[in-house]
Parts: sequence; C-alpha cells; structure tokens
Amino acid sequence: MLPGMDRPDWPEPGSPEEVQVYQALQARIPELYEALASDSRTPQTVVIVPSLSLDPRELQKVAGVVHYEERMLVNLMLLRQPRTKLVYVTSRQLHPTVVDYYLALLSGVPSSHARGRLVMLDCNDGSSTQGLTQKILERPRLVERIRAEIADRTRAHMVCFNSSPFERSLAVRLGIPLNSVDPELNWLGTKSGCREVFREAGVDLPFGFERLSTAADIAEALAEVLRHDPLAKKAVVKLNEGFSGEGNALFRFAGLDVKHPGLAGAIRDRLPLLEFEAAGETWEHFGAKFGEMGGVVEAFVEGAHKMSPSAQCRVNAIGEPQVISTHDQVLGGPSGQVFLGCTFPAAGAYRMDIQASAAKVARVLANRGVIGRFGIDYVSVKTDAGWKHQAIEINLRKGGTTHPFLTLKFLTAGEYSQGDGLFYAPSGKTKYYFATDTIQEERYRGLLPDDLVDIAVFHGLHFHAPTERGVVFHLIGALSEFGKVGVVAIGDNLQQARFLYKQTLQVLDQETGVRGRGR
Repeated sequence: MLPGMDRPDWPEPGSPEEVQVYQALQARIPELYEALASDSRTPQTVVIVPSLSLDPRELQKVAGVVHYEERMLVNLMLLRQPRTKLVYVTSRQLHPTVVDYYLALLSGVPSSHARGRLVMLDCNDGSSTQGLTQKILERPRLVERIRAEIADRTRAHMVCFNSSPFERSLAVRLGIPLNSVDPELNWLGTKSGCREVFREAGVDLPFGFERLSTAADIAEALAEVLRHDPLAKKAVVKLNEGFSGEGNALFRFAGLDVKHPGLAGAIRDRLPLLEFEAAGETWEHFGAKFGEMGGVVEAFVEGAHKMSPSAQCRVNAIGEPQVISTHDQVLGGPSGQVFLGCTFPAAGAYRMDIQASAAKVARVLANRGVIGRFGIDYVSVKTDAGWKHQAIEINLRKGGTTHPFLTLKFLTAGEYSQGDGLFYAPSGKTKYYFATDTIQEERYRGLLPDDLVDIAVFHGLHFHAPTERGVVFHLIGALSEFGKVGVVAIGDNLQQARFLYKQTLQVLDQETGVRGRGR
C-alpha cells in the first residue's frame, strides 16, 4: 500500500471521535495567537484552503466560481513575516503570472525569499460540483503532501473561506487547528439564525419570520407581513443558505385584499410568480431548495433614499470581538439585492452608527463561541429624524468585503481607527477604496494574465507603493475564459478611488477595441 492510501487513524467524518480530536486541536489556537502577537517572527505554517464550501447548486449561479479561490491570494502578503511559510491549495493550478503578481506586491522582502516559503498545491480538478475541501479529502495522497509541508504542527493552523464539516475533517487529518468558526455554529449565519442573533443583540431588523420550510409557511408569513403593514407593496423570501443575494426572491402584494379570509391561500397560488434574483431560477427549483434548507420571509424595506451599508467584524483567537471596517455595498440584480461591490468606508453620516450596531452583534457571536471574520449587512433609510438602520444578514465567513480590506491593510501597513471609522496609512493619510468582483464583458475573454499585467503597467494603473494609490486586480484567472475580473481601486479619497476604477474600465475597453465609451 502506498503512503497516504490508507489512514486507519483518521476518525470517521462527523463522528464523536472526530469532533473530540477537532476540539483538542482548537484548544491550541489561543497559545499560537499570543505567540504570534508577541513576535511576528515566530515560525509558523499557514495552510490556506480557499474553498467555497456552500451549496453547489447556488455556487453554479456564479460565473467562473472556481476562480473565486484566488480572492484569498491576498494572504500571500503574510510572507512579509520572515519565518512564515504558506501552503496554498487550489482546485486547479494557478497561472504563474497570477502568483507572481501578488508576490510583486510585497515590500521589504525579496521575491525569491518569499517564493522559497510558498508551496502551491492543487487538485487538478476545476469542476464546480464540489467545493475545494471536499476534493482534497477525496485525494488522500494530496492530504499527505500537505501534511508533509508542515514542519511543526504546534505552530501551524488552517485558514479557509468558510467552515463546514469538510473543513473540520481536513483540519483533523492535517493535525492542525482551523482558524474559523466551528461548523457546529454555522446555523448562526443562516438567514434564520441571524434574525435570532439580531434580536439577542437588541438591534433593529425587518418585520418577518424565520425557521420556515414549506410553501404553506411562506404563504402564511407573507400574509402576516401584509396584515402587519396593509400598505406594504412587497416582501422578500430568502433561502437560509443563499449568498450574495442570489438566494432571494421578491413577492408583490398588488391586488391582494388584506381583509380577505383566504389571504394565505391566494398568496400560495401566486408563489410561482415570485421574482428571483438569480437568472433562470424557477419556483419549482426554489421551492424544493426551500424545503431542504428552510428560509425566512421579511418585509421589503422601502425608502426614497436607501443605502446598504455593511460592517466587517472579527473575533480573535482569544474571544475578543472587534469591528474592523464598514462599507457601503453596491447592489444590483432585478430588485437590487445582489452584491456587486463596495466602497470603503461607509458614508460619514452613519458609519459610526453601523459600527456601534455591529459591535453589539459581534459580542453576541463571541459569547456563542464564534471566532474568525464575518460580515453584517444592513438596509438604511434616511428619514426626517435621521438614518434608520435595520440588520438583515450575517455572513459567517469571509466575503466580498474581506479581501479588499486585507488588500489595503497589507499594502499600506495602516490601521482602521475605531474613533472615526477611517483608515490611516503610516504617513497619516486617510485611504479609501472601491472594490468589485463583477467586471465582466464578453470582449475581455481571451485576455491572459500576462496581457492584463502588461496593460496595467503600460497605462500606469498598477498600485504604486510610494503614493499608496492604484489598482490591484483579483480573479485574474477568470479573465480569459469568462471575461471576468475584480479590482480594488485605492485612493486618498473616495472620488479618487472611483476615478481609478472608471479609468481601469476605460483602459480595458480601449485595449479590447472599444473607443470613447463612457461609464
């Protein structure tokens, strides 16, 4: 039998024995955290597994989803620490230029020194029917290769996009802790779970109902929303495990009589008319998924002047909660519920209110045992009395606002200020950014990573360390096949960041044959 083909000492996935081993590994995290906090030169190995361990049916709605594993390449900036080794695992091999691009962003460390401490491994499997971690677990020899790269398991941990039982199993097989939320707590990040957390934290949330599972539940909940507010025009139906707004649907109340005794029945007959955010979704498919994973119904928050801020939080390894950034989200889709991008920071009129509200939620999650990074989304409406904020979602994972903020932090070595919600570089300058994952045009297809780098350098878009301004690309591997790429445009103010983003679009248009097109 070849090494790695049979490991009888690995406990059965999901078994009490596996959970016991996992909990023993997790007990190492505080000691490792404190050692690294006291001396960043402490030797460590970080295994990065950027798996989107989510419902594969939902993932397949995202063009080029396998390339979203590249969003965590910003963690290559950890190689700035001279005794840190990184093992980065992907579904399929990344283009060498993509890796070189991130290593070139390191300051103060020769690329050769950083590269010598970086190990890139892959599954040679770009399918989207399974998450990366599941692919790794099905390749015991690959698990052994990862294990072999970890010199000292007491000074190692694993980082992931989100945690699931698959990540727990992999951490146990590698013999290292997982620096993320315990999969047993994942319920808190579902649409139903987050509503319960918001109530416990004492923050406002839309009128609605959670822990629903049937069409009858949906219909009765929608009827109650209309009874609660007879002037309501619409409500939202959400899958418990939907993400980026793709698991949401809109129900319109037009023509329904709130006083009719058969209101719930009339609504149930209309459920096939739900308006879905995901292209191609149907009631038959959506209803079946709702029956499997459950979901919620909420009043749609109306407002003439409405914004969608979010807060990014972190509970560190010793259980301390902290708000680490605020953003204004850029939303799209049929009814404006799909995440397209974000600006940092959130608007000055309310960012401190969002920070304060998020701090309450973070404390509840910390008390529940959550560790790691997570995001909290809000809907905010301007009224005569000021801004009114309602919490609508917890993303108990790294999300669309995580890698842009880490990009800014790693590139500038600056800090987020709890006092005013701004980010300050060591020079004292405030820094802002506009970020998106969703630049996609058919004419961009065929651009290789080398082409993109050449275009960025030739046109002066590339991030410039001395000025701390410029553009950093991500999802570079998705460009050739899908015509899709992401950017983080960093400037000294939001206007400058938006200008750099628009300039990037103009340059890409020009380089692919479109002239003088405004954006």
